[in-house]
Amino acid sequence: MAFTFREFKSKQISSLPHYLLIGHPISHSLSPLMHQAALDFHHLNANYYAVDLLNEEITDFISWINRDSFLGCNITLPYKRLFIDVVDQLDPLAESVGAINTISKKQSKLIGFNTDVFGFLYPLRQYREKLEGSTAIVYGTGGASKAVKSGLISLGIRKILFVTRSVDNKIDIDLSGESIDIQYIDYSQWPAFIDDVSIVINATPLGMLTNRQLSPVKIDEYDLLKDKICYDLVYNPLDTTFLKNARKAGGLTINGLHMLIHQGDQSFNLWTGKSFPLEIIYKKLESYFMS
Repeated sequence: MAFTFREFKSKQISSLPHYLLIGHPISHSLSPLMHQAALDFHHLNANYYAVDLLNEEITDFISWINRDSFLGCNITLPYKRLFIDVVDQLDPLAESVGAINTISKKQSKLIGFNTDVFGFLYPLRQYREKLEGSTAIVYGTGGASKAVKSGLISLGIRKILFVTRSVDNKIDIDLSGESIDIQYIDYSQWPAFIDDVSIVINATPLGMLTNRQLSPVKIDEYDLLKDKICYDLVYNPLDTTFLKNARKAGGLTINGLHMLIHQGDQSFNLWTGKSFPLEIIYKKLESYFMS
């Protein structure tokens, strides 16, 4: 269940210990299902809620997170960059990435983390040899792309082509000590580079429930994805238009579910010192998608 921030503030539950997911829109998120299952499993006295936060409510929310009942939060689109200036302290990885998706509260100090990098990397471990020294194509330059960029660098990718509608929309990241070629191209250009590419990643909202039929790839371009790793960060639906068509063309497909679960596990550990009961959470998510 998702609340507007106004609704949440008016409810008694807001005065009790809670963790939040904030973003806009938020109704598609499965984070409450996962985190509440973990809180219940460990018998922790707190609840987790999704809150749809409007841009004009951000100042009010910043005041809210100093309340004792607020224990921490996850951050999703479109606020992963904005809240980097709100926290008191940044984890080194989050500082390098330039975006946060988790705020932890330690002795009234707000600390920003990026657990998206860990989640993004989790399903790619088996492909490390294929990826090292190769080229990646990433659709999108939003907050999620920052984590993708950091993760690809750690895998030894040597060239990243960011496909964007505005080639001036560049991503700031600390590349000191890294030998990496970063280029920004528009959607008409990426097919020319495909021969040297090992992985193609959708880091845009295209394909989400509200945009279910959309994809960053045109229908006559999918044949170019044969034998490429095709990774969609979207997890709801599990099988997006991008993944369905890439699979038909012979691509190796990965959906965003593992990233969702394992970035959540990292966040939960930062808050509580405990881990997700992964078997329980996978079963709950399986039931959700089968219903």
